[in-house]
Amino acid sequence: MRELTADCARCTALCCVVPAFAASADFAIDKPAGTPCPNLRPDHGCGIHTSLRDRGFPGCTVYDCFGAGQQVVQVTFGGRPDARVAAVFPTMRVLHELLAFETAALAMGTALDDDLRRARDETLRLSDGTPDALAALDPSAHRAEVAGLLRAVSALVRDPAGPDHAGADLVGSRLRDLRRGCLRGAVLLGADLRGADLRGADVLGADLRGADLSGADLTGALFCVQAQLDAARGDGATVLPAGTGRPAHWAPGDGGPG
Repeated sequence: MRELTADCARCTALCCVVPAFAASADFAIDKPAGTPCPNLRPDHGCGIHTSLRDRGFPGCTVYDCFGAGQQVVQVTFGGRPDARVAAVFPTMRVLHELLAFETAALAMGTALDDDLRRARDETLRLSDGTPDALAALDPSAHRAEVAGLLRAVSALVRDPAGPDHAGADLVGSRLRDLRRGCLRGAVLLGADLRGADLRGADVLGADLRGADLSGADLTGALFCVQAQLDAARGDGATVLPAGTGRPAHWAPGDGGPG
């Protein structure tokens, strides 16, 4: 089974070198693509790892490569990455993210399982390409195909569906009844979701940065990844989806297990 969880010890800090980032609420400085972050140590560790949020780098704490880093370093390049890694790593991350969502969708057990298996096999085939093949690959068409399949799975699982907020601008909004709803791709920066019912809601790609999930119930939330929770706020009363953990920076409180 392909590893879909980041193992930084088997990578060479690709996420600290390959992507660009701009000074913002997420990053304290500008960093051009392909340039090592100034906080990166020679051993590929982060010099401020334990204080990233306090030092103005919360964006680093919520980044997830879905295991693409170690796949590129250890498998694609056989432990000896070269200049092509700048083109390969972003593509591999897209493919590993698709694999994570395809795997999650298969665990839901729907009539679309055969289609999902075929899609996952194709994703694996693409990700097993050579460095040159991956550097030249545009995964957008395959990504669009998988996205349509995941939408169909979501519709089956959420039937009867709740409110549809797919792609909506919900910055700062106060929302409560979202059970079986669709928040796919919604922008929820700073949203007030305290005590919200998010049971069975589709949150694939929802931007939860700064959203307050205190006391919210995310039992069975579809396609929820750890990075989304890490970007949000919550407390001990927030009920988390299976397979996720309570972020260390969340407020304490009494609540069910994550």
